[in-house]
Amino acid sequence: MSTDTLTQDHAEQVVLPPGKHYIDGQWSDGSGSERRDVVDPSTGRVVTTVPEGTVEDVDRAVAAARRAFDSGPWRTMSPRERGAVLQRAAALIMEHGEELARLESLDTGKPITFARMIDTNTTAEHFSYFAGLAGAIEGATRGIRGPGLAYTRREPLGVVAAITPFNFPMILSTSKIAPALAAGNTVVHKPAEDTPLTALRIAELLTEAGLPAGVLNVVTGHGAVAGDRLTRHPDVDRIAFTGSTKVGSAIAATAAANVTPVTMELGGKSANIVFDDADLDEAVQAAVSAFVFNTGQFCMGGTRLLVQRGVYEQVLAGVVGGATHVPVGDPLDEGTVVGPMAGERHLENVERFVALADGEGGRGRVVAGGQRIEKDGGFYMAPTVVADVAQDSRLVQEEIFGPVLTVQVFDTEEEAIALANGTPYGLAAGLHTKDVARAHRVAARLEAGLIWVNTYGILDVSLPFGGYKASGYGRENGPEALDEYLQTKSVYVAL
Repeated sequence: MSTDTLTQDHAEQVVLPPGKHYIDGQWSDGSGSERRDVVDPSTGRVVTTVPEGTVEDVDRAVAAARRAFDSGPWRTMSPRERGAVLQRAAALIMEHGEELARLESLDTGKPITFARMIDTNTTAEHFSYFAGLAGAIEGATRGIRGPGLAYTRREPLGVVAAITPFNFPMILSTSKIAPALAAGNTVVHKPAEDTPLTALRIAELLTEAGLPAGVLNVVTGHGAVAGDRLTRHPDVDRIAFTGSTKVGSAIAATAAANVTPVTMELGGKSANIVFDDADLDEAVQAAVSAFVFNTGQFCMGGTRLLVQRGVYEQVLAGVVGGATHVPVGDPLDEGTVVGPMAGERHLENVERFVALADGEGGRGRVVAGGQRIEKDGGFYMAPTVVADVAQDSRLVQEEIFGPVLTVQVFDTEEEAIALANGTPYGLAAGLHTKDVARAHRVAARLEAGLIWVNTYGILDVSLPFGGYKASGYGRENGPEALDEYLQTKSVYVAL
């Protein structure tokens, strides 16, 4: 896919050549005639089209991945040889970093500064980190009774189906693809239907890095067709999914029919707690960035702010002031902090939630934002703060996935913990306090897979994350992620 026009800004219409599937190391138009528009969310204009993947397209991709696993060289390479290919991939991603950042910004509406600093860098780090871990894949001898030798082998699973969402296309794709490849598996990737562009480019770069044909395949299209076939396919040996809890639950039920293991990183409704002894300036700054980052399209975003009563009004005023002055605008503008929502239906969904502040019997009041921003035909939502929200409000209990913050008051540590844990989700949480004992005590009791203390949203490829409760199971990042793509075989040799 040529991306020569990506040096343009939004003063000019960016148009890319039509996209294709990437199957068995080659571009493919697909078996069907239908194509899907890829829209620039900052303008609402179509920038290219990609194929609507069919059952036949998915079957070809899985067959290519199966051949590459059963007969190709990837699985039989030494872990260090595989690691060398992934290191070259990391270097190529950094070499093409500006191109990938602009492609990601064009596809998702992500501010270009974040696409460069966070998305592209993290994507490269995924490959370099798991390239290093690949060399550490090894079994162990075990002491047993009797005259025999026993040892374990750590082996790849086979064909991995990676199904990924629209909000962090590069990061949430490569957090699955990199460890799966490092372990010796092959992959069929179905990116989000709205944001497939970087997935296709990265597959091309991995081939350039030396990945054999068929080891990574990308099929674009709708989840109800391409995604559904992929999750039902009997030749898929693991499913790695990031998305909504509703869709994840359906995929898990489907996978159970084939006894296919799944990794699920699902929805979140993360609490961010401010105690009265916190550094309030730092807490307010963290609270604002926690809910506006990536236009609120962040499954671990701090979308529920819980503030101790003695500092409630002060913190609320600070958050309202901060939210009101966040720079919202063209994602290719270097000063933009909040870009558009990734699509019109996402914006409309956020608007429906905000309307509940007045429609649930006075449960909450909008104190900042609350409306879309008309700009260049794009899908912009003003950062929104809803104060004094009841715990049983849908605004608190359901994932909004936009730049909307609810603010609640609490009196005691016990109450804060109860409120924080009082939703179906458990992906992440934050807390702000100067009391070290309290920080450890509360962190231990919060039902979430990742806890931040006196900060929010800092991630590292070495630090595993994943959900409690309805936020899913399994872990991404860290050595724990590699374990998801390996299986253990025990061998007993009689002597």
